[in-house]
Amino acid sequence: MGWSLRIGRIAGTDIGLHITFLLFLAWIGLADYLVGGTAAAVDAVVFIMLVFLCVTLHEFGHIAMARRFGIKTPTVVLTPIGGIASLERMPDRPGQELLVAIAGPLVNVVIALLLMAGFGLSLSGVLTVDLEQASLAERLLLVNVTLVAFNLIPAFPMDGGRVLRALLAMKLGAQRATSLAAKIGQGFAALFVLLGLFFSPILVLIGVFIYFAAAAEAQSAAFTGFAAKLTVRDAMEPAAIILDESQPLSAAIDALLASPQTEFPVLGTNGRARGLLDRDAMILALREHGEATPISSAMRPAQPLLLAQPLAEAFNSMRSRGANAEVVVDGNGQVVGVLSSGNIAEMMLVNSVRPGWRFRRR
Repeated sequence: MGWSLRIGRIAGTDIGLHITFLLFLAWIGLADYLVGGTAAAVDAVVFIMLVFLCVTLHEFGHIAMARRFGIKTPTVVLTPIGGIASLERMPDRPGQELLVAIAGPLVNVVIALLLMAGFGLSLSGVLTVDLEQASLAERLLLVNVTLVAFNLIPAFPMDGGRVLRALLAMKLGAQRATSLAAKIGQGFAALFVLLGLFFSPILVLIGVFIYFAAAAEAQSAAFTGFAAKLTVRDAMEPAAIILDESQPLSAAIDALLASPQTEFPVLGTNGRARGLLDRDAMILALREHGEATPISSAMRPAQPLLLAQPLAEAFNSMRSRGANAEVVVDGNGQVVGVLSSGNIAEMMLVNSVRPGWRFRRR
């Protein structure tokens, strides 16, 4: 996620801190300092940091369960509205998704039970406590109880929404279940925004986030259904122009201006795919280094896709690396084209108008 700082790495997962989280901490500290001085500011900041420790442990509950099913999580980012774990992919089976979704709230249940046992607290007592007089342990217990209750609201893509989708998928199939869960999630999002207008701006922020996240999840599920029987061959664009890494950047500029092509495979000295140079990288290199700079210094390394590779697998691989396009090679390692997210989007647009359209194999 953009605007985040990497603060550590645990078991193969990078932990990021979104810049808005730091601004949130500063705002909380300043507000409490103005009301109660240094001691109040320190207490507030420590409390917020402990809350986000609980949120981080919640996310690692999801991460640990996903890892049991062979799913890695490259990053988790802490934001003012919670943690965002970027799973490599969602589980294939509804039962697995159910377990991954419920693992996070279960971590908060365990934390709550430990606080109750360690400090002699009761749930009924904490629910009726005066927050201004509550101890740190009581406030943390209340936070974890709230996290469990809030996350289990069936507002997809929150944990409760993912539980709902998993249960629906057992009867309706993944695509229909996601579509229905997304609509329910967007309904809850509208409700949060409405309540937020009267009670808390935070609810407005959460509602907006849920609305767009649900739409993105529905779009992702639509792609998975669309791409189920397609391969890279079906979606690639033939590469009419292929560059050589030893050529100057001016040759790439000439190729860009002479054709509609915007992504160019780059060959190494052995005639194999060495990199990919797109229009944005080309223009940036031209501005910073000039036309005589070799193409090899402007391209990014290629991670070639195979013609027969499933389209969904190839696209997920590209997305996990933040790549909008990738070189395609045949069984002999010869460059035959480029797979771009733009071309996939156009195919999905056609499919949305004419479902079942038979895309011609190239």
